[in-house]
This record gives sequence, structure tokens and C-alpha cells, in this order.
Amino acid sequence: MAPSSVTVTSRFHESVTRNALRSYLSEFISTFFYVFVVVGSGMSSRKLMPDASLNPTSLVVVAIASAFALSSVLYIAWDISGGHVNPAVTFAMAVGGHISVPTALFYWVAQLIASVMACLVLRVIVVGMHVPTYTIAEEMTGFGASVLEGILTFVLVYTVYAARDPRRGPTSSIGTLVVGLMAGANVLAAGPFSGGSMNPACAFGSAAIAGSFRNQAAYWVGPLIGAAIAGLLYDNVLFRSQPTDSIRGVSEGIGV
Repeated sequence: MAPSSVTVTSRFHESVTRNALRSYLSEFISTFFYVFVVVGSGMSSRKLMPDASLNPTSLVVVAIASAFALSSVLYIAWDISGGHVNPAVTFAMAVGGHISVPTALFYWVAQLIASVMACLVLRVIVVGMHVPTYTIAEEMTGFGASVLEGILTFVLVYTVYAARDPRRGPTSSIGTLVVGLMAGANVLAAGPFSGGSMNPACAFGSAAIAGSFRNQAAYWVGPLIGAAIAGLLYDNVLFRSQPTDSIRGVSEGIGV
């Protein structure tokens, strides 16, 4: 058997170990909670403020919910799966070689299913309300929204890398809080224009349940590119990685 075939096989086997399955379950649970809170906060603001799109209070509500939710789920999953909770983060980790491609694909599956399930639960239990989807403002084009989402995701993923870098000291609750605060700040900055998703899974889940995938590419292309650039820039330019696994992408046993 060729060396490349052996490598691919070994990578796949590493992606189906017990520790790997724990990581996928952790990603599912964390992503479910995150999407449930973020999308649910949007529905709550619409319930309290029927004309929420013109009320700045609704933007603050969603931003605070995003910050608190992301900080909490990252703290829960940090030492199990690495706390990606976002296909863009997973993509950056795979491009940078911190996790294998099969592991990244399994992460994506867990994240997307969790997002759809969270939005489905909201649709079922909140009768008479539609699940809100991410939309692009009339002042913006699809390309502009994709660029904006890419910039926001770049900042978020760069913060994730910095927060989990062991060279900055042991990972603590402060790191997860900083990531959450950055997400909340991004929502405040771009919410009225593109929604401030920064998370393809969150955009996909709400779109799937709402039955509308309009402009969905803007919430995938930009964030994935922005995340990859952030990871590569952090690892190879500003803070060169050590030969060993310098950034914990997944729990021990899954490896890169």
C-alpha cells in the first residue's frame, strides 16, 4: 500500500475513535445551545417589539445573547472538542493542519445538524412565529455582504486563535469571554447590514427551517475565506507555530 494511502487511512481511523466521537457530540451539544439562544433571542425581540428591524434595542438584545451564548458554550466544550461551534473555525483549523480533513468533515456534520435541530425545536415550540433568517440590507450587494461577513469572521477566528494559544498562558474563562465579547461587538457593528452571522452553521440552520436559501453563499464563502486567512496569518506570520500541536483544535487522541 502506498504511503499516501496509509496516511489517509490512519487519519480516518483517528477520526472515529472514542475521543473523536466525544468531540463530535460535544460540538453538536454546544452548537445546538448556541444557535438556540441566538435565533431564539431574535424571535424574542420580535415578540416584544413587532417592528424589531427599526428598533436598535433588538440589535443590542441579539448582540448580548450572542456574546453570552458563545462564551458559555466555548467554556463547556473547550477541553473536549476545542469549542469550534462554527464551521469557519473548523475550516481554519483544517487548513492550518491542526485537525485532519476527515475530522473537520465530521465536525461540520455535527454542527450543521445541531443548527437545524435547534431551529426546528424553536419552530415547533414557538407556534405562530417564523424562524428568522439572515438577510442582506438593501444598501448592500451579495458580494459586499460576503466581504463584510469575511472580515467579521477573520476578527473572530483570530481572537479564537489568540485565546487558545498556550504561549499566552493557560486557557481560562477569560479567553472564552473575550471570544464572546468579540462576537457581540461584531453583531453590533454589522447586524443591520448582513446580520452579523460569522457562523455558516447558524445561517444554514435558520435558512433550512425557514425554507429560504437566498444569499446563503454570502454566509459561507466570506466567512470560510476570512477564517482561513486569520488562521494562516496567526500561525505563520505573527506567531509562528511550534512543531508540536501548539493550538488545541480537538481533544487528545484525535490529533492532527
